[in-house]
Amino acid sequence: MEATTQSASSTSPSMNAFQLVFHIDIFLLALAGVFALLALPRAIARFSRAAEWRHGHILRAIPLERRVPKPHMRSVQPPSAGPSAAADNLTSEESHTLHSEAHLIRHPAAKEEGWSLPPHVRAWSSRSPTFANILRYRLDAGFSLGQALVLVIYFAVLVYAGFLESNPFAEPLRTGFVAMSQIPVVFLLATKNNILGMFLGLGYEKLNYIHRFAGTLLVIASNLHSLGYIYHWTTNHTFTENIRVPARLWGVVALIAVDLLYLFSIPFFRRRAYNLFYYSHVIFFILFLPSLHAHQSGVWPYVIAAGGIIGLDYLIRLMKTRIFNARIRPIPDLMFTRIEVPQLNAGWRAGQHVRLRVLSSAMGWFGWAESHPFTIATAAKTPEGMVLLCKKTGGWTGRLYDMAKAAGYGSDEGTYGRTVQVMIEGPYGGPGHCVFASYSAAIFMVGGSGITFALSAVQDIIQRDSEGASRVKVIEVIWSVQDSASLTPFVPQLAALIQQSIYTPLKISVHYTRACEKPPGKDFLPPGLTLTAGRPKIAKVLDAVISRAVSYGSNVKASMDITGVVVGVCGPTGLGDDVAHVISQVDAGRRWAVGGIEMHEEVFGW
Repeated sequence: MEATTQSASSTSPSMNAFQLVFHIDIFLLALAGVFALLALPRAIARFSRAAEWRHGHILRAIPLERRVPKPHMRSVQPPSAGPSAAADNLTSEESHTLHSEAHLIRHPAAKEEGWSLPPHVRAWSSRSPTFANILRYRLDAGFSLGQALVLVIYFAVLVYAGFLESNPFAEPLRTGFVAMSQIPVVFLLATKNNILGMFLGLGYEKLNYIHRFAGTLLVIASNLHSLGYIYHWTTNHTFTENIRVPARLWGVVALIAVDLLYLFSIPFFRRRAYNLFYYSHVIFFILFLPSLHAHQSGVWPYVIAAGGIIGLDYLIRLMKTRIFNARIRPIPDLMFTRIEVPQLNAGWRAGQHVRLRVLSSAMGWFGWAESHPFTIATAAKTPEGMVLLCKKTGGWTGRLYDMAKAAGYGSDEGTYGRTVQVMIEGPYGGPGHCVFASYSAAIFMVGGSGITFALSAVQDIIQRDSEGASRVKVIEVIWSVQDSASLTPFVPQLAALIQQSIYTPLKISVHYTRACEKPPGKDFLPPGLTLTAGRPKIAKVLDAVISRAVSYGSNVKASMDITGVVVGVCGPTGLGDDVAHVISQVDAGRRWAVGGIEMHEEVFGW
């Protein structure tokens, strides 16, 4: 900022730049409010149940009570023999017309027995599927038309602020005010405990694309502001005397800080040197704010707002941090490290993730300071507590895996692995206002380590179903892996989930894409779990589940109307793109008959 706020009106007799950018921020806040209002009905439905206030916010340890399942719903006796018995080994895409679902019909007296079904409010994507399909169209990997539209609107608003009755190349003061006005926006979207995301029902990672774009525009506006003045000073031969003014020197410091911050934020550093990216963010953010205030004291409201946002975020992060002893052990077939924290058993929702630090010298000189996100692989309130599966992909995860592998058998009860102290921060992300148990059918399509998302979601649905708090009648898991050997370590756990799903049939289909010399044996697989070569036929699976859900809905009363299909996706970006495309191709009549199709996607990438 080159002049005080009082002189901001000098750019135009009828235009005050400070008031203009302030009104622009109010307008952006109002736009965010519109989206929050659209999400309000689902938020009310979700938090109408007292239990939702206790889940998804603060991790905690609670004493577990022995669960006694609700009485089984009265049902029509299914056939005891015949083709349906053999069909239990098939996935939905192969056997939905043969599988008997009579045992799923709930008796009207279920409510009298203590059943409490979660309320369901359809998302706007289900109410306006044609419009949703247009917005869901992928322009690039992991980037939809809807996201592009948000960025275009945001860009247009800032261009309006920069060009209204002003030429930013001739009057560089205006671009300085535009940059100043976006500082709180950039800082807000950078926080893990994102206030905007809380109202929208979105995790910070879902809004990160706006943060990156807003940061880029802030850098562009700051450089236009600075280069404009440098040009004027150079042409007027006053550069030396102007640059010696202390306030302007601080402006140069602020400019260097924001430019270096942007440089170390490009994908090359985010993906290959994340620690450099992260710590440069922290250092240059700290340097940027006081330098900006020293450059122009009139920006103090925006500096205080940005500092307050960051300060509040770190305070909440501290409140959400726990330190526990964890058991780590390797899973060689998958190059995973399994981290078990049995003492930490409540406070998260299925699909959420935590940020993990391992406080051990074996992680290297600075390894203890690194924080990495991992999806929780178990539901809350289970005897095993919190379980994380960390894939060996880089230096930090490699050291963690090597540490677990080198431990061998421990002295405590002969268990394999070792005990380490960990710092866990979270939970974050997750399905937001989407409640998986409120849908009639749930499909989870995951790839590789994304199985952790499916495990926690399925376990949570089964747990709720045993308490009479789930509407789900059909559960399908499709897991894509490269090697068929990846299934072996998970067979006991997957078999246990199938066995526990006594009220709702669970089908798990594993697809391996890497060719092998000898076809894998399938005799060891329990009923309900299949192993198939090749990529999954997503459209066929979705169509089969829709048919089963519609078939079930035709046999129940209005109080148990079908409430749609939720498709959870976790894995490579391309998997989410493929699923989104398949959903957009579903016939409008079938979509309406099943109560809508909604997609929840979890994709991590830098």
